[in-house]
Amino acid sequence: MPTRSLTQTEAETRAALLSVDRYDIAVDLTDLPTGPHVRSVSTVTFTCREPGARTFVDCAAEVVGATLNDRPLGPAADGRIELDGLAARNVLRVESVQADTTEGEGVHKAVDPADGEVYVWMSFEPDEARYVWACFDQPDLKAPHAFTVTAPAGWTVTSNSGSGNARVRELGDARTWTFPDTPALSPYNTVINAGPLYEIRREVDGRDLGLFTRRSLAAVLDRDADEMFTLTSQGLAFYGRVFGMPFPQRTYDQVFMPEFGGAMENYGCVTWSDVFLRRSTPTPAERGLLARVLLHEMAHMWFGNIVTMRWWDDLWLNEAFAEFACHWAAVSATAYTDAWAAHLAAEKLTAYVADQGPTSHPISLPIRDVAQAASIFDAITYPKGASVLQQLMTYVGEDNFAAGMTAYFAQHAWGNTTLQDLIDALGAAGGRDLNAWRRGWLETAGTDRLTLETDGDDVVLVGRGPAGDPRPQVVGVGAYRRDGDRLARTALVRVEVQGPRTPVAVPAGADFLLVNDDDLTFATTRPAAGDTAGLLAAAPALPTAVSRGVAVATVYDMLIAGEIAAREAARCVLDVLRVETSDAVIEPYLTMAGTIAESWSPEAERAELTAAVAAVCRELADQDGRRQVALRAFARSAGDLDDVAWLQEQAGDDVDLRWHALVRKAELGGPTAGEVDDLLKRDPDPDAQRRALAVRAAAPDPGEKAAVWQTLAVDRSVPVGSFGPVAAAFWVPGQDELLAPYAEKYLELLPGLDRGGMILAMAYTGRLFPRFGVDEAFLDRAEEAATRVAPVVGKTLRERSDLVRRMLRSRANGSR
Repeated sequence: MPTRSLTQTEAETRAALLSVDRYDIAVDLTDLPTGPHVRSVSTVTFTCREPGARTFVDCAAEVVGATLNDRPLGPAADGRIELDGLAARNVLRVESVQADTTEGEGVHKAVDPADGEVYVWMSFEPDEARYVWACFDQPDLKAPHAFTVTAPAGWTVTSNSGSGNARVRELGDARTWTFPDTPALSPYNTVINAGPLYEIRREVDGRDLGLFTRRSLAAVLDRDADEMFTLTSQGLAFYGRVFGMPFPQRTYDQVFMPEFGGAMENYGCVTWSDVFLRRSTPTPAERGLLARVLLHEMAHMWFGNIVTMRWWDDLWLNEAFAEFACHWAAVSATAYTDAWAAHLAAEKLTAYVADQGPTSHPISLPIRDVAQAASIFDAITYPKGASVLQQLMTYVGEDNFAAGMTAYFAQHAWGNTTLQDLIDALGAAGGRDLNAWRRGWLETAGTDRLTLETDGDDVVLVGRGPAGDPRPQVVGVGAYRRDGDRLARTALVRVEVQGPRTPVAVPAGADFLLVNDDDLTFATTRPAAGDTAGLLAAAPALPTAVSRGVAVATVYDMLIAGEIAAREAARCVLDVLRVETSDAVIEPYLTMAGTIAESWSPEAERAELTAAVAAVCRELADQDGRRQVALRAFARSAGDLDDVAWLQEQAGDDVDLRWHALVRKAELGGPTAGEVDDLLKRDPDPDAQRRALAVRAAAPDPGEKAAVWQTLAVDRSVPVGSFGPVAAAFWVPGQDELLAPYAEKYLELLPGLDRGGMILAMAYTGRLFPRFGVDEAFLDRAEEAATRVAPVVGKTLRERSDLVRRMLRSRANGSR
């Protein structure tokens, strides 16, 4: 059914007219074990401020019947049912059915390949509840939701109010789960997940915590449960304290579901992709990522659920704050004290690239409709937003920041807010007028550039903003002295930038000065006096993961700007890896080094740089605790089949490493069919067939490429959680001639890449984008095509095109 995207004007008009008292929603899942149908009856009780007026309710499912105050309504059109002759108080009843539970929005049926069991999840951001039942699908029409779910007798149902709080009634082959009312929630904050779920519950600090997954992953959840319960308890305690408001519900559930993309912050019942349940022992970076995602989704209980943005122009109030808060919580309340270093080594670098590209936008910007809103779930809203909020906390002070949060939640709990509400609360707590800060950081796109000028002992911080003067910010400048082959910090000077030139009172005689030391702001930097050689030498000599990370970030930014060669950037990252002490950044840096060698270096230098990466991997493999990540990275950089054979010997019984080795073996042209069959028999992972598909994708074989493309891109039969590794194996360097025809095939896919909703649109558009076998003429065509597709597809298309264009130019320029 074609649907219209809700505009801001329509939402404002509807919110001015209506108040929603409650939703009573009955959902029938009993067809799903053998069929596709989810049936719903949505009863909406609401009031109208202008009796006799008309409006519409959103419903993009098939409408079986609809009544308003017992009066039959006409059919739905464009995903809407017209409501006319409204009374002061109204009862709307809509019966609907959704049959597209494989590729449709809002609800998804997944079949576990291990045992054939069926699982169903729902996920509604930004406006996908309307695909399952009728609702006023906008964030500022909040109301309590009461769910009654009928499901097969052997299933467990989870929802916002906690499965343990539901009344369960036996109905022979089915059971009905009746959940208590939720607090006032936006439709996109609600959820139902169901299936023959494996459950672990634990009482921790007076809270009833639950974890769920499909039965075939029970052993993996058992392995990780203690860690997750600990993190959940630590996060709830931390946020309750700094936000001045404990989480209001005793139960807190987290449900790991097959074929889900990412994680979603449904109130009291977070849904995760079960790819976060690592089939092999998680690496330090993977454990850190799980901790940050857990804390990110938890922060949404306050930012997004308890207090919700009025419209999608303030999406950052949800996402940037959750992304900032998860790092704040990790370093303050958990064992993951290097969370900000991990952020700098990975996510923040993507934000620097995005903010200097063609799709840069202000963190807070006008959003005309929900379709446009789907295009800003991006690196500007998330990691740049998080970094900007870290700067804001530095700017006003952590205690003042927490006090402002306490006041904000006390005033606005269960309501909707705008940007100004938050700025007012933080400004009052910190005793500062933050309006200039707001205009510079939240309403202006682009990245500041900071550097130093020295004249004898005088040091001046020189700043330039996207449109002139730099933004108001607090910046750290570190002074370092040589101590053998290391640098020791002798001083850290924090200065408040209020103009283009700021004196910095650093001690005389420093051997190296680091701009943005401690990584307190979001700005690119350059070495003083253009001393690139000094920066490259200093990076591995700096004493902390964050100071080294600031130097690496500068080097990487110089690479994407075309100011240094891939060889220089890769060598710098490898030098840092040889001395790095933080496990949180080892894996991101190995990934960065491999990507520079593969995608940024000229073809004539690729083998040499890849060999350099492999050599460092061998070194790290001998270090305690780093063997696993080093051997994984070696699999990507193995130079020939002898290297692959060595890796297979090192892997022993490690099935995960053996899969990595087979992908590289296939890429190098080695025979893999027999080994794949053997590994499939040994691998307990229910999704192992998707790893076998990645091996096929990597092979330099025209038939295999065509078959994998059909499966991956045309049939779309690889779930989003497994999609990335297969796509990465498909687009490999050195196969340019073989890959060239798929650039055209990619362009042919574009009109339909938004099918299935926002997450799938971003995944298919971004991960299928060609990195090899294309030229600048192709990129011109891709950018032109971006004007004719859905906003989320067009935005992702322009981002990938810009990045690959930079790669092509780096490959062409070679060593300087």
